[in-house]
Amino acid sequence: MLRNWRRALLMAGGAAIAAHAAHVLATEKAEDLTIAKMPAFSPHQVYVVDVNFSSMTDARAYVLDADTNRFLGQIDAGFAPGFAISPDHKTSYVATTYFARGSHGARTDVVEATDNTTLQITGEVVIPPKHAQSVPSPYNTALSKDGKWLYVANITPATSVTVVNTATHQVASEVDTDGCVLAYPSGSDRFTSLCESGKALTVVLGANGKEKSRKLSDPFIDVAKDPAFVNASRSGNTYWFATFNGNVRSADFSGPAPVFGTPWPLVTPDEAKAGWRPGGLQQTALHVPTQRLFVAMHQGAEGSHKDPASEVWVFDLKTHKRIARWKLADQKIDPLLSIQVSEDAHPLFYGITTTSDVVVADAATGKLKHVHKQIGATSSLLVNP
Repeated sequence: MLRNWRRALLMAGGAAIAAHAAHVLATEKAEDLTIAKMPAFSPHQVYVVDVNFSSMTDARAYVLDADTNRFLGQIDAGFAPGFAISPDHKTSYVATTYFARGSHGARTDVVEATDNTTLQITGEVVIPPKHAQSVPSPYNTALSKDGKWLYVANITPATSVTVVNTATHQVASEVDTDGCVLAYPSGSDRFTSLCESGKALTVVLGANGKEKSRKLSDPFIDVAKDPAFVNASRSGNTYWFATFNGNVRSADFSGPAPVFGTPWPLVTPDEAKAGWRPGGLQQTALHVPTQRLFVAMHQGAEGSHKDPASEVWVFDLKTHKRIARWKLADQKIDPLLSIQVSEDAHPLFYGITTTSDVVVADAATGKLKHVHKQIGATSSLLVNP
């Protein structure tokens, strides 16, 4: 008898649950899943490239709203990517590698175009499987001034640059750079690569994207005594290169031959003796409207050029004078590996710490606004559209 009662109760309960479920299905509308659009473009959107050394095939570019400290989305970026944003801010380009078996197997190199309003991939171009697999640099993947040509630096270890037509989504050419690396664009039809001799190789393209002419400069970097960081800061066709020992030299790549400025020091003789010098992965940032150069500085010795910054020094490019010195510890900011600054009239300063926190500060005063904790695993490059 007890068993019958239990069976009856179970059957009654099951019927009640089924009836309730049927009622819910009849009265509730099905939920539609949608993909939200990105907020309207803001000069304070910042892209953080995470190479993720703990999972090398799974790099990403994260998008943050630096005003609200809000995480907006991400772009998948494959293995050791290069990253660039179009001049009109509408498209991001990732040059990367995929392997058929995840971390091994047949290799395919591609350039992927992403719509920055949706963060959806809109197209891809298969490129020669040679793209430089290195810590991201602003110039291992870069765009011409008009956005027509995308330059992808190659190392196999032979060096070259793949030229991609962004309008037709086709490879236009591959330019042999003869031992020189990276691609520093100038204007809409030329780029310059840096050579191990300290010289600069400038290549001019024709309308079809193929090499039209080239010219090799005299040495402008003393690679033996004072090497330069490759992550130069840019204003138009002019680049400012900081050196390991704390000097700066400009290079104007707009003409048939580069025009180099006179080197000037970031440090006084006493500061040099105390070991002050630039360091990190992205060592300088330039606010073009005010011509202020931000430099990540640390105290070290020969070989410490990758060490993070304990201070940020701000210089006037016109006078070469230091106008501010921010001691990060005073605001409990961890040492910085990479820095960047927005280009608007009310600029923000960005920094990546050794623990992949993204620091946002007022670029005029250095006052901390907020910290976005641990963006990615090994974030290394900041890109401001």
